[in-house]
Amino acid sequence: MLEVISGPCQGLQHSMQSTDTSRFPLTLGRVTPSDILVMDSEVSGKHAMINWNINKLRWELVDMGSLNGTLVNSNAVHNPHSGSRQWGDPIELANGDIITLGTTSRIFVHIRPQNDQVPFGIAIASDAMAVRRGGKKLPMEDVCYYHWPLPGTDKFGLFGICDGHGGADAAASVSKIMPQMVASILSDSYRRERVLSQSDASDVLREAFSQTEASIDHHYEGCTATVLLVWADGDGNFYAQCANVGDSACVVNIDGKQTKMTEDHRITSHSERLRIQATGEPLKDGETRLCGLNLARMLGDKFLKQQDVRFSSEPYISQVVYIHQASKGFALLASDGFWDVINVKKAIQLVQQAKERISTEEEISAEKIANSLLSEARTLRTKDNTSIIFLDFDNAHRILSCKLDS
Repeated sequence: MLEVISGPCQGLQHSMQSTDTSRFPLTLGRVTPSDILVMDSEVSGKHAMINWNINKLRWELVDMGSLNGTLVNSNAVHNPHSGSRQWGDPIELANGDIITLGTTSRIFVHIRPQNDQVPFGIAIASDAMAVRRGGKKLPMEDVCYYHWPLPGTDKFGLFGICDGHGGADAAASVSKIMPQMVASILSDSYRRERVLSQSDASDVLREAFSQTEASIDHHYEGCTATVLLVWADGDGNFYAQCANVGDSACVVNIDGKQTKMTEDHRITSHSERLRIQATGEPLKDGETRLCGLNLARMLGDKFLKQQDVRFSSEPYISQVVYIHQASKGFALLASDGFWDVINVKKAIQLVQQAKERISTEEEISAEKIANSLLSEARTLRTKDNTSIIFLDFDNAHRILSCKLDS
């Protein structure tokens, strides 16, 4: 699935399946007969092409000799000879990639296997939002992702939200690298069995954050990172544990018991001010920002971390939540655009109300609930990008659904 996250056509979406060969290749351009019309003056009439490589079993992107070039994750993929109008070489696309046509139109790539049946309801809903009603959309710097199962495992899945600042590149990088790091650690049978036997993945999550931070090279961009690791015990039950830096939060509600799975790392947070005080350089009274940022923990922003030791990438690790197969409950991850206008108590009420309202009409789906939460944040006029991942653990409604809404 492709979603335009910035530029004149922000919100445009297009989905396709590798088995539907009659629709390939897929062209992106400013004029018909392009399959995806991107009405941006910097986009060429026929700008780029996406195809499914049947021999290598992968999606590939080719620049079609565009005038203003094509980037994937800020790396040029067009022919280096400016103005030559020669096609570039095919480059593999991966889940979480960001394609830039020209300089302003950015397209988020979401790829998943056709048969990745998640054993509970899952939905994603997001909206860049506008500063004022009817106004211009904000640049989209949130990136959502999920993997079930993680490559090389059959019992583990990862669900995450990254909220970028200074751009979306750091968020896109983390959304690709973090799942790879978690999967790599869990590919070690000893580490994997230790998690299953101890019902705790703290060490795995802490190491994955450290490795991700070491792997990214973003000096002037950064992002929050909130990940929920869910694993099955083989008997139909699940365990869930969360790790985060920043202010994208997660709450789990199982059989009416609410568990906050994240810690707020804004400068105004009491716990964060105590951590900063322990560095020997406490904040002044009334000080609410460090180097212009309202966050003290994030991934990326390497330049700031070199200048000020109070910045950190050390994640908060939550307790483990046990989810019995007969339990009723859900997990909700959302970026700060949602939590700025809706507190945890209200969010839980909204989920319960949505379930009651929907169940009287038709089958409950995670997608409907996620979109109702997004709609409420929009109604309350949040002024920031808002992204939601909703996991529905209700035994009777373990259906996969996924939608990005703009």
